[in-house]
Amino acid sequence: MADTDGQAGIWLVVPPKVGLPLLLGTVTLIAVLVHASLIGHTKWFPKYWDGAAAKTASIETSVVR
Repeated sequence: MADTDGQAGIWLVVPPKVGLPLLLGTVTLIAVLVHASLIGHTKWFPKYWDGAAAKTASIETSVVR
């Protein structure tokens, strides 16, 4: 496969044994920070995790026979 966009050159500077764990660790850290932000800055997310869903409007119908 030809190096058409120049991205393969990064592995000449940073070895994959270092670069891949850094990349995956960064992605994991971002995901944890996003979830922590949701928990800390919203009112609905902790209730969602606790299973306390808000009541929704519903239509009750009765059949008269």
